[in-house]
Amino acid sequence: MRILGISCMFHDASVCVVDEGKIMFAGHSERYSRKKNDPFLHKELMAEALTFGMPDVIVMHEDSKLKSKRRLKQLRMDAVKAVFTEPTAEQWLKRFYPQLDGIPVQHTLHHQSHAAAGVLTSDFDECAIMTIDAIGEVQTATIYRYEERGGKFELVHETNFPSSLGLFYSAVTARVGLKPMEDEYVLMGMAAYGNPIFAKQMRKQLFKHEKITKENRGECLHTIDMSRGLPDDFLINNLNIPGNEQIKYDLAASAQLVCEERIMEYAELAYKYTHSKNLVFMGGCALNCVANSKLFDIFDDVHIMPNPGDAGSSLGAAAFLHFADTLKKVEWKTPYLGTVIEGKWPVRKFVESLNNGEIFGVANGRAEFGPRALGNRSLFADPRGEEIKDRVNEIKRRQKFRPFAPIILEEHVQDWFELPGGLNESPYMQFVAKCKRPDEIPAVVHGDGTSRVQTVNRKQHPELYEALSEWHKVSGCPIVLNTSLNVKGQPIVNTKEDATAFTNHYNIRVHTSD
Repeated sequence: MRILGISCMFHDASVCVVDEGKIMFAGHSERYSRKKNDPFLHKELMAEALTFGMPDVIVMHEDSKLKSKRRLKQLRMDAVKAVFTEPTAEQWLKRFYPQLDGIPVQHTLHHQSHAAAGVLTSDFDECAIMTIDAIGEVQTATIYRYEERGGKFELVHETNFPSSLGLFYSAVTARVGLKPMEDEYVLMGMAAYGNPIFAKQMRKQLFKHEKITKENRGECLHTIDMSRGLPDDFLINNLNIPGNEQIKYDLAASAQLVCEERIMEYAELAYKYTHSKNLVFMGGCALNCVANSKLFDIFDDVHIMPNPGDAGSSLGAAAFLHFADTLKKVEWKTPYLGTVIEGKWPVRKFVESLNNGEIFGVANGRAEFGPRALGNRSLFADPRGEEIKDRVNEIKRRQKFRPFAPIILEEHVQDWFELPGGLNESPYMQFVAKCKRPDEIPAVVHGDGTSRVQTVNRKQHPELYEALSEWHKVSGCPIVLNTSLNVKGQPIVNTKEDATAFTNHYNIRVHTSD
């Protein structure tokens, strides 16, 4: 059975094609429209997906009827108006894609899609699944129990709107002047330069529980009332007066601490309900790599699919339907699932550019499915220069404090970083690690002394592994700075034409083949 999974109508729309359990294609709409976090399906994205054949069934990542019912109950004019003015995903599909007329359309639940995207791409035969995000139809956090034997995929706990940890973090993102549903990772980066002096006040203002006990730990996620956003007088009335910049960093640090506390409390609850030492973590909050790293205090092993937010739910919806039909997982092998740029991966040019001290891009092979570039749509640089971080941030039009990730040969990671949980690999940049030699690679070490590490081995990406190995031979350094091939507010480069345009506009060489 060929399944077309779709996630759209909120932010970062995507589609995925699963054929007899094989993931044939997965891509983001924004990469085609060139509109950051585009919520609508783009015709070129759909056209590329349909080159893999017409689907036997279409599955949506959430239930639009349940979502509309929740909006009507909110009693907010903007939410109620949206029910009557905004088309549903099904209506959008019928209006703009008549070639799909007659193909049956099904749906999963929003958190079900998140959970499925995680567990059905994992190696676990049993685990707890925790999802935390802003909001689905009604749910904002869930715990599932998965057991491969017997095909058990069971919801054991849920938190519903208006309680939402994800909405809380997004609201603080907006309060410090950043863009919610897009810049939460910037808030996470800001936290390293602040002190959590407002954490106690945040807890008092937002969390209504009388006392956290061993028995109700984790249930406190129910107590974050985000029905009307943050109170107008939340902590600080005016953040924009001169000299108040540090307050924003302190707010970020406070929100990050509170977020970490709630995630850990919910993780303890997940263990309490499942008694599993394996965890799958999904939803937008699973992009918080600082919080992710603490999960090893509870679990022995943690799996986070490299696209844990809503975009990844197109894969999750399709994977869940395949599982419901066959009781089998999808064949997850790689996150490189998108548009292809043909040609030999530029190993030789990669090493030459590094030797010449260049900041340069690579756009080759299949695009990554997820928000983080993992070598096929990346901007690279030598991480050892004191000025490199500022230069790359200037190119990307980003704030100076923003960190960059190191990409490192897997066999050398223990020499340079302390990965959480005794890990020896971290292929998807999902955890932070204390750097053991920060003075040698200052461009990829954050203000708190950590790095969001990406490891590479020969099986995962043979060409990138070869390139890093050659660089290690000539430089003695097994590490390169790796960031996404885009500038702030723009989607990652997708096609060869996008790469050429990037070179012409920003005067940065982008290698598309060797």
